[in-house]
Amino acid sequence: MGRIVVTEYVSLDGVMEAPGGGEDFEHAGWTFEINRGQDGDKFKLDETLNAQALLLGRVTWEGFAAAWPSMTDEVGFANKFNSMPKYVVSSTLEKAEWNNSTVLKGDVVEEVSKLRQRLDGDIVVHGSAQLVQTLIDHDLIDELRLMVFPVILGAGKRLFGDTSDKKRLRLVESKTVGDGIAILIFEPAGEIAGTAAMLGARAEAHDG
Repeated sequence: MGRIVVTEYVSLDGVMEAPGGGEDFEHAGWTFEINRGQDGDKFKLDETLNAQALLLGRVTWEGFAAAWPSMTDEVGFANKFNSMPKYVVSSTLEKAEWNNSTVLKGDVVEEVSKLRQRLDGDIVVHGSAQLVQTLIDHDLIDELRLMVFPVILGAGKRLFGDTSDKKRLRLVESKTVGDGIAILIFEPAGEIAGTAAMLGARAEAHDG
């Protein structure tokens, strides 16, 4: 069984739009203005090399598909992105011509659930705000990785939208890299929170 891992660049005010440029956004490429250092670079490289597949929304997939096929690099980002399986969630895309890409149509929750059952390893989601919000709302994320940049953008597409209920997370790792960029890694804490509440109730019953 695979793990759905969401990884995002976000500003302090939660904006995740066009971190690497290439979109019609006044602050496009804003992450390039802040140095993430060798540790930040290593984090992203390890994340990429350890991924078994990519899961992307249509807009993010189209941006990646336009950029990565023509890229080469010595450390392995381009080769990995271009060669690994890629799944794009879209109701309008007829075919995905970027190498090793598959279009997932139909119900998003059902298709992603099947994908997680079928694959092993990390299925990594970049960008894809609408898709990520759906995955969060339906408890389909196994790990959330945020690279939080010390900047307030003031406008732009936000990572988090409304959810049908409260979503409790547990911080499992944190570190600071480069010029004050915080890497925060979370996992769902529903079971942990539920267990704590159950134990607390038992203790109260015992004391009573």
